[in-house]
Amino acid sequence: MSVGNDTETSNKTGLAPLALGALGVVFGDIGTSPLYTLKTVLFLSGDAPSAPVILGLLSLIFWTLVIVTSLKYAMFAMRIGNRGEGGIMALMSLLVSRRKSRPLVLFAGLFGAALIYGDGAITPAISVLSALEGLNIVLPASQPYILPAAVVILLSLFAIQPLGTARIGRVFGPIMALWFLSIAALGVWGIIQHPAVLLALNPLYGIHFLFSNGLTSFLVLGGVFLCVTGAEALYADMGHFGKRPIWLAWFGIVFPSLLLNYAGQAALILAGADVTQNIFFRLCPPALLIPLVILATLATIIASQAIISGAFSMTRQAIQLGWLPRLRVKQTTEESYGQIYIGAINWLLMVVTLFLTVFFKSSDNLAAAYGIAVSLTMIMTTGLLFVAMREVWRWGLAASLLVAGCFFVVDLSFLTANLTKVLQGGYIPLLLAAAVYTVMLIWHRGVLAAVRTLGETTVPIADFLAKIQRESVPRVPGTAVFLTRSLQGTPPVMKWHVKRNGSLHANVLALTIAIVNEPRVSNAERLVMRELAPGFWCGVASYGFMERPNIPQLLQHVEAQKCGLNFDEATYYLGHETVVRREANDRLPSWQRNLFALMVRNGMHVTDYYYLPSDQVVEISRRVPV
Repeated sequence: MSVGNDTETSNKTGLAPLALGALGVVFGDIGTSPLYTLKTVLFLSGDAPSAPVILGLLSLIFWTLVIVTSLKYAMFAMRIGNRGEGGIMALMSLLVSRRKSRPLVLFAGLFGAALIYGDGAITPAISVLSALEGLNIVLPASQPYILPAAVVILLSLFAIQPLGTARIGRVFGPIMALWFLSIAALGVWGIIQHPAVLLALNPLYGIHFLFSNGLTSFLVLGGVFLCVTGAEALYADMGHFGKRPIWLAWFGIVFPSLLLNYAGQAALILAGADVTQNIFFRLCPPALLIPLVILATLATIIASQAIISGAFSMTRQAIQLGWLPRLRVKQTTEESYGQIYIGAINWLLMVVTLFLTVFFKSSDNLAAAYGIAVSLTMIMTTGLLFVAMREVWRWGLAASLLVAGCFFVVDLSFLTANLTKVLQGGYIPLLLAAAVYTVMLIWHRGVLAAVRTLGETTVPIADFLAKIQRESVPRVPGTAVFLTRSLQGTPPVMKWHVKRNGSLHANVLALTIAIVNEPRVSNAERLVMRELAPGFWCGVASYGFMERPNIPQLLQHVEAQKCGLNFDEATYYLGHETVVRREANDRLPSWQRNLFALMVRNGMHVTDYYYLPSDQVVEISRRVPV
């Protein structure tokens, strides 16, 4: 079990400030779920629900929060970290590093991550619409303006992403703290109206509802699941805050606030409130309704921001691990490595989110498509947790099956219920997830095919060195750095350079960038160099999947200085690859090769990605048949 840097981080920053920060980043999605969850569940359960039905629905929501979020994610998943990092891709990397050939583990991790993009596009739309729809109660005439207002807010949210959210992020935590305190207070006020609602804490009410309402019980589970759609964020953001701050925020503020609010909404229904409008806003006194709508809108914007930032972070992990082409990653602040911006992902999410907003028009319609992708992701996470229980914790088969099996039954129940949403719009996040997974798979296959092609003509370094010595190839003054994919042979770019120019620099470094299945690599292990011949060095630079390689900075490493090499005026040699059709192709089908070639052409340039000084780079083009 990896403990990570949780204790160290908490000691340096303070547990309370980190917990406050987690409120604004980790819990935005799950924290705004009371806006639409019970409303959706009531719609699915039918007209005029009776007291046993209301208590059964509330009991299902309560125990879903307990089992899925508190037990599965907080108490189990967050105890399995990859050097302190969490999330489905970090867990996948941890398991793959223990055994290389794991196709099922790779599929679960990658497809689970792709599914997060699918539902991530819906979250901003349904959250903002749900908040603005509260105006219907106090200003019925505002109905025609809710959809345009939601579009404007979402457009503004995506438009400010290139500027970074470091300054805005400092107020996210306090706003969300106010939000949770407000919904808790509203919940207490509702419970006072009908205290008998607390009987729903008894799980028998939920079990009785499930087994006594036929098809309705099955359909309702799809709505109940909405209360935990943000649970994956607890695990995914573990590396940013640590386990203890997230636990403190969840068990100390978020979990109690959610329970109180759901109970308050249910109590109001038991007391005879009108359920034709959003029951969440019925909890609020009329004089405070507009301030609550404003606060709810701010909370949903924060929840949307967390989803967008999470997509950026997950994309960077996929790029580093070799599952996506290099994209331009902009660091929006020097203080926080997590504050990044990826334009391609931002605009793609914006287009899909706005399309969903305009196409579905209301949060009720969006709820029909919401949750199916996340329920699939949770199934994938449970499968990876089972493997981790066996290999990381060394649990026996019986214990692992018992615990993971219980989680799997719950996840499968929600997934089965959510499958009814496929034809109602659930196919949209599934199609988006399938597209992302296909891109990941083709990029990885294309890179492997290119590496195999280049390896077919590889000359062993020893033979190459012997040849340049035998042929008395002149060694001109200066230092050259040849970037190469592998140190198993001579860098192809170096062979071409010697063949065409008939010379080689006096000092040469053949450098390979290796991305390991760990979040970060210590500076002591960053650069390993060895001298194969006088003036000829080979080096391997290791980076974690949460790090961004910076080659010039790397070469100022103390070990490089000990080698007596001067990289200040070094010339960097790169290979620019053009993908072409391979004769008797047994590598990639034509459609995959064409898509791979398109990604290669549009990927971020190596010079920019590795921070190389552009006036010291020599780029050599080569055709690579795949």
